[in-house]
Amino acid sequence: MTVWSVIGAGVAGLAVASELASRGERVEVFDPGGPPGPHGCSWWAGGMLAPWCEFENAEEPVLRLGQTALNWWSKRTRVEQRGTLVVSNPRDLPDLRRFARRTEKYFKVDQAEISYLEPDLSSFTKGLHFPDEGHLDPRQALRDLHRQLLDQGVTFHRKLAPTRLENAIDCRGLHAREVLHDLRGVKGEMLVIRCLDVTLTRPVRLLHPRMPLYIVPRGDGVYMLGATMIESEDSSRITARSMLELLSAAYALNPAFGEAEVLEIGVDLRPAFPDNLPRIRRLGRSIYANGLYRHGYLLAPALAQGVADLALENKHSEMVDEDRA
Repeated sequence: MTVWSVIGAGVAGLAVASELASRGERVEVFDPGGPPGPHGCSWWAGGMLAPWCEFENAEEPVLRLGQTALNWWSKRTRVEQRGTLVVSNPRDLPDLRRFARRTEKYFKVDQAEISYLEPDLSSFTKGLHFPDEGHLDPRQALRDLHRQLLDQGVTFHRKLAPTRLENAIDCRGLHAREVLHDLRGVKGEMLVIRCLDVTLTRPVRLLHPRMPLYIVPRGDGVYMLGATMIESEDSSRITARSMLELLSAAYALNPAFGEAEVLEIGVDLRPAFPDNLPRIRRLGRSIYANGLYRHGYLLAPALAQGVADLALENKHSEMVDEDRA
C-alpha cells in the first residue's frame, strides 16, 4: 500500500495528512520541530474562519474556497460560530462603508444591536455583523489534529525527511524556497493579552486609519491581537511602532485594554506567492503545497483537499499550478 510522506507539521502539513488519512491512506509526517509548538507561523495565527471579511481585500478564490473551512474544521476541533463584528469610530465611517461595498453576507448594525452582540463595545454606533463566520483556537486545533492523526496510525518523525522519498508532499512553508523560488516571506506581528475587564465573544475588527485591528477571544479574558503585514523577512523581533499601534488600536476599541497584561509577543513570516494565493505544484516525484499567506486556517482545508485529489486521482483543482505541474 502507498505511504504518503508529508513534510512539515504546520497547519498545511497536518491538514494534508488529515485529509489523506480520512480517505483511508497511510501517512507519515516529518518535522524536526516535533509536535505543534511555537516554531512555526501556524502557532501565531488568529484562527478566524472569515471568508467574507477577508474578501474585502483578497481575491475571489479566498471567498469561495474559504467557505469550506468551517465545516471541515468543525469535524476536527472546536469551532465557535458567532460571526464577526466590524466596527469603526465615527471619523472612520467612510472606511466602514468602503468595507461594506467590497464584500457581502453581512447585516448593518446600529448602536443598540452592537450593544446586544457585544455589550463592552456599546460606544460604537455603526458596524457590520457577518453571522456566518467563525473562529477557532489555532493551538488547540493543531493539537487536536496531531492527536487524531496519532489515533489513526499516522507516524510522526522528529527529524528532517530523507532527501529521496517516494510520494512526498512538501508543506514546509518558507523552508521550501530552495525549490519554490517565487515564494516570499511576509512579516506578521501579534500580541496575546489578558484583560479581565473586557468580555468579547466573537472576533472583532476595528477599522483604524493606521493599523486595522482584529482581536480574537481565547477565553478567560485572553485575546489574540493582530496583526501586521509587512513586506520584510526580518522575523527577529517586533518593532516598537507595531506594538504601539496594535495597543493603541486596542485602546481605541475599549479603553479598558489600556490595563491589559501582555502575555506573549509573536513574530513570524507567512509564506506567500506573488498573488498571495496558495499553490499546489508537482515537481519531479514531489507535490508542493504552499503559499497560504495570511489565510492559513481559512484555506488549509481547500489546499488539503486539492492535494488529496491530485495525489489520489490526478485531479487538478484550481490551486494546481498548471504551468509547473
